[in-house]
Amino acid sequence: MSIQVATVAGGCFWCIEAAFNQLQGVLNATSGYMGGQTDNPSYRDICTGLTGHAEVVQLEFDASIISFKQLLEILFFLHDPTTLNRQGNDIGTQYRSAVFVHNEQQQLEVKRFIDELSQQQVYPDPIVTSIEPIDTFYPAESYHQGYAAQNPNQPYCQFLVLPKLAKFRQRFAALQKPA
Repeated sequence: MSIQVATVAGGCFWCIEAAFNQLQGVLNATSGYMGGQTDNPSYRDICTGLTGHAEVVQLEFDASIISFKQLLEILFFLHDPTTLNRQGNDIGTQYRSAVFVHNEQQQLEVKRFIDELSQQQVYPDPIVTSIEPIDTFYPAESYHQGYAAQNPNQPYCQFLVLPKLAKFRQRFAALQKPA
């Protein structure tokens, strides 16, 4: 095993965390906060948009099973990396598109990946995903962990998260953990 850590932001963490937890090689996907100036922020703090933190998912993964590049491909499938500080109706810096790099290799891979997507004109608008240095990770409150799985009837999950997860499952079926 080759255990590594990656931290990504792509809007609301409920969907991102739910998708990543379904992947072979992902040992743990934890919702949390990173990239701001407030120590030990709460969800209520984050929602103000004043802390500077993003909603993130920190991934522990086995790089011998799933690569960092595959994780990036999935992240960029799960959200729109061309909208600045916004994902759908979720607006604010807490919903920014970002990859918090843990080392120089990740930084090079993210930059290369974004450059490839830009050169191939995969998106009609420029990619605004920021590449940020790793910062203190604050796990989100316990009720956010596994939120989509525990709250499938919640309206946000029904209308936004579950349809996105269905598309994810179809596109990345070969990478998912056995049912």
